[in-house]
Amino acid sequence: MITVHAQPGARRTEAVGEHGGALKMRIAAPAIEGRANAELLRWIADRLDVALREVDLAAGASGRGKRIRVGASIAAIDLVERLLPR
Repeated sequence: MITVHAQPGARRTEAVGEHGGALKMRIAAPAIEGRANAELLRWIADRLDVALREVDLAAGASGRGKRIRVGASIAAIDLVERLLPR
């Protein structure tokens, strides 16, 4: 499970660090009709090299604080390390 602090409406989708114990994400989609959530899940699946169906929004569909469940057998600490900028 990954805790994310989302900032929609950015120029590009990227992880930018930590915010209040959560992974801070800038998302290149508006927070309208679930577009930002869809972009976030797509980006995470891409970055972790897993199928989109393995990435699920467990909580936080309408707020900035989100919990993302990844079905792949990757440890939580490894998930965050793989998502942070290199």
